[in-house]
Amino acid sequence: MRHWSDIDVPTLLSAKAGRRVSLVIPARDEEASVGSVVAAVRRDWIEGEPLVDEVVVIDSDSVDGTALVAAQAGAMVFSAKDIRPDLGPAEGKGEALWKALHVVTGELLVFIDADLVEWGTHFVPGLLAPLLTDQRVHLVKAVYDRPLLDPEGREAETGGRVTELVARPLLALHWPHLSGVIQPLAGEWAVRRSAFESLSVPMGYGVEIAALVDVADRFGADAVAQVDLGRRAHRHHRHDTLGPMAVQVIAAAEARLGRRPVDRSPAPVDLVQFDRTATGFTPRVRHPNIGERPPAVTVPGYGEGR
Repeated sequence: MRHWSDIDVPTLLSAKAGRRVSLVIPARDEEASVGSVVAAVRRDWIEGEPLVDEVVVIDSDSVDGTALVAAQAGAMVFSAKDIRPDLGPAEGKGEALWKALHVVTGELLVFIDADLVEWGTHFVPGLLAPLLTDQRVHLVKAVYDRPLLDPEGREAETGGRVTELVARPLLALHWPHLSGVIQPLAGEWAVRRSAFESLSVPMGYGVEIAALVDVADRFGADAVAQVDLGRRAHRHHRHDTLGPMAVQVIAAAEARLGRRPVDRSPAPVDLVQFDRTATGFTPRVRHPNIGERPPAVTVPGYGEGR
């Protein structure tokens, strides 16, 4: 495993050799943080060292000022629903990343979450380094210490609850050769376009585990690299909001095990959770989407408008 501090930027710039790099930020209602993420990346890796060629924010139906803030900070902003509307509507993080394939121009793609509040722009060269310097690598996963912050900004607990309770057990049971991946659900990762555009992509939070399993299955476990980026923090999510994420991760895994047919349209399932109220336990139903988009290269017209 590499450590970000051992990476030499001049070496990466030389290894880039004219290849285009797109940094993609999926965002939904993240006006409080997306601007600072965009501005920092542009300052260091476009206006400073020319490591990144474009910063693209894919806005997923935000109801706040996410799109405006991102554009003012210097990102190219696209609404997910306006990218290839002929393919039908869908929602989710994976949908945003899949839609990005239709608008970005890079041969190498770096994905960074929009809700980061404690991080560093060294994430970018850290994630790119294995792709630029080793042609055997197709996917790079971030590794970091991951505290969670409460609404007041205090450390609440160690993050990665869905990782520890869902993703890691799934890997142990079904893909033990990937058990050494420290952050299988990390939102910060990089991938070759040629690999990502050839994969089926879950529309929701199953996108990360699906990409990990599929890349390793197609190119071998050695095609997955990890880079220690130090420390990363994001805002705390209530435990009940993690249920839909867990459903989507499990559904993506089941599809790759052949235990669930892949639905190419939005496929919501009913997740019933319960709230204690004055009259007892009241059911509350969420509808996580477990559908998947087909490999982008199989979509008619793919690449024509980039």
